[in-house]
Amino acid sequence: MNDPLAAFAGRTVDDPYPSYKWLRENAPVYRNPRTGEWLLSRFEDVYDALRNHAVFSSTSLGFPLIGDDPPRHTRLRGLVNRAFTSTMIKKLTPFIESTCHELVDAFEAGEVDVVPSLTVPFPVIVIARMMGISDKDRARFKLWSDALTGLLDGETRGELGSVINEMFPYFASEIARRRTEATDDLIAAVVGAEIDGESLGDEEIIGFCLLLLVAGNETTTNLIGNMLNVMTDRPDLWARLREDRSLVEAAVEETLRFDSPVQYIYRKALSDIEIRGERIAAGDRVLVGFAAANRDPENFEDPDTFSLDRDLKRHLAFGHGIHFCLGAPLARVEGRVVLDALLDRFSGVSRAGPLERLPSHLLRGFHHLPLRFEPA
Repeated sequence: MNDPLAAFAGRTVDDPYPSYKWLRENAPVYRNPRTGEWLLSRFEDVYDALRNHAVFSSTSLGFPLIGDDPPRHTRLRGLVNRAFTSTMIKKLTPFIESTCHELVDAFEAGEVDVVPSLTVPFPVIVIARMMGISDKDRARFKLWSDALTGLLDGETRGELGSVINEMFPYFASEIARRRTEATDDLIAAVVGAEIDGESLGDEEIIGFCLLLLVAGNETTTNLIGNMLNVMTDRPDLWARLREDRSLVEAAVEETLRFDSPVQYIYRKALSDIEIRGERIAAGDRVLVGFAAANRDPENFEDPDTFSLDRDLKRHLAFGHGIHFCLGAPLARVEGRVVLDALLDRFSGVSRAGPLERLPSHLLRGFHHLPLRFEPA
């Protein structure tokens, strides 16, 4: 029998999926005896919890938008939704493509660690462009994003405080500049926005900046790394995709389901609720398991197999309902652009050294992923 607590111990477990399977089959509403946290692992329960914001609240997350419930969430979401519409993403796509090709062109012949060479810089460059951030600050952007996801992953502010504290004066100065200079970017849009006839305060705008920073790069970084990791072990997939490019979008979606970049999200129970005979009390912390739900055989046939031929309309990698991931349209385009660029240039991919997973149970991705690409 698998140790159910392994699902909560991502720093020591490279593969959480056997634990998720055990939980789905034996304890689908599981309470961690060490922390008191609950984990929902079946698709139906995860789907219902994501829709039920009256009981499963986001307010404990501490970020604007993802940490807000209606009606405030509805008003705040409208401020930034237009930046991630299909029309806006289409307008940005030429820049996304040129950025990707520039990074891939710089690959050394043969072997490359795709994390520092591609999966990290690519989405950072794109979201920095959307936010109107100077090129010279991209490296700091990534450090800040890592620090923020560390907080979401349960690390203490004390451990990350010095890095996080750099962000506030930086964004305060960017906000002040938008109030005196006309710019066309996401920060300017939030600075100029009003909620119920009132402008947002600096602290709230900074919160938006932090949210955009994380939403704009962490998911994409891990999506691309996880996708290439699967392709490396399945040369048949690479060959099939080179032959039929219409399957590239399916490859992106199946990666999201099969190895979800965000494994779960936190919610706080606002009232008592019973699920499958287990009573979750008001005030309890609940982990809503995206990744576990996406391997539920009740919803996905042969879920532990990566397949380009399944119906993926209902996977939950980006969540569901009012808190559906803001950066989902951008992540999908970036994933497609990267895969197309690599398929154009290379006939195959294989491992070039040991991989190193992120030391995180919240995010599923890589610190290092050395690969060898064969020229087409």
